[in-house]
Amino acid sequence: MKVLVAVDDSDFSRHALAWVLDHLFFPSPAAADQPPAAEPRRPELVLVHALEPLRHVMYPVGPGSAVYGAPSMVESVRAAQAENARGLLDRAKRICHQRGVGRVTFLSFFFIVSAQVQITSACLQVSAEAVVVEGEPREALCRAAADMGAGLLVVGSRGLGAIKR
Repeated sequence: MKVLVAVDDSDFSRHALAWVLDHLFFPSPAAADQPPAAEPRRPELVLVHALEPLRHVMYPVGPGSAVYGAPSMVESVRAAQAENARGLLDRAKRICHQRGVGRVTFLSFFFIVSAQVQITSACLQVSAEAVVVEGEPREALCRAAADMGAGLLVVGSRGLGAIKR
């Protein structure tokens, strides 16, 4: 089963990632005592971070007026977004290491950041990757889950009620 975990700069998303690693990917001690299944499961973990699209870069030049930013400003903002995304994925990498994940390698291509992870335990091997997608987070995360054929999308909760969500 493929599990997508939404990653942002909140404690809630870090907790969601830790919960997924602790409860879905590593077997409990009771599971280790059971005979192995005929075909071992190979769950996949995908860390997904959604970047808001960069539509317009404007700055004020006086009361009631603004100008569009130069292309160099747009590139500067995109570079800052990419750096922030790398930082988020590095924090997610540390959480994975704390939960027993061995090697994590991040490769970046434009705004798509991929990571290859191999988790080996007594009963389970997990492959994982991290991806940065562009779009409004609610829509981008759902679209990524559908495009990647995920069986589960995990997001942190801010404690809002059903109506406010």
